Amino acid sequence: MKNTVNMGPFKVTTSLDKISFKSQGVINTINPHSYVVSKNDIDFKRALIQSDYLFPDGIGIVLAHRILNGGRIHKIAGYDIFIHLMKELNKNKGSCFFLGSSNLTLELIKKKAAKEFPDVCVSCFSPPYKKTFTTKDCKEMISAVNTTKPDVLFVGMTAPKQEKWVYENKDLLKAEIICSIGAVFDFYSGNVKRPSRLWISLGLEWLPRFIKEPKRLFRRNMISTPKFIFAVLISKIFNKELN
Repeated sequence: MKNTVNMGPFKVTTSLDKISFKSQGVINTINPHSYVVSKNDIDFKRALIQSDYLFPDGIGIVLAHRILNGGRIHKIAGYDIFIHLMKELNKNKGSCFFLGSSNLTLELIKKKAAKEFPDVCVSCFSPPYKKTFTTKDCKEMISAVNTTKPDVLFVGMTAPKQEKWVYENKDLLKAEIICSIGAVFDFYSGNVKRPSRLWISLGLEWLPRFIKEPKRLFRRNMISTPKFIFAVLISKIFNKELN
């Protein structure tokens, strides 16, 4: 299986084994919602396109590739990426840094990681909760990360803010791998329960989450998903690439 496939302007990574710690790399994920959002947010689209690794975190991306390219790839969720990286760090006695969420959530993450990945040195910082960061905010965040120079920096500030922040500041960050994983902070801390393995294996991980939080996830599932399906069908019918 190829390590990457083309989905219009997006180069999608299909294997976690492709991730290298030998040089700085930025990891992002793409799903139908982020694809739709990126069409009207050029900075977000640029951040996704410029990713060193862009994983298919959505069954919609998997099916779209099958429809448009006739190939088979597997969904790789942000949680899968997180666990893969933590196992690698634990094996090599590495370090990681969690940037985002509340201090309470970060403390829960540190306690759980200490039990499950005892050989990983974990640091964290909770940035201010606001729509946009000031120059002072960014300097404090960057300084907190660079003080520890982690092997992996996990960023959890919701999309598209996290991806755009990383794109704008990656050259100032002293971390080998920079990974935007959003909701994984809440999943791993236990604040939010991830759907069961059954839902995940059926490609319906989104459904229990939507049922629990219909208002918050309405746009993602009821607006973005149909738009994405329409774009894929138009691309297939007229033999055009997604844009």
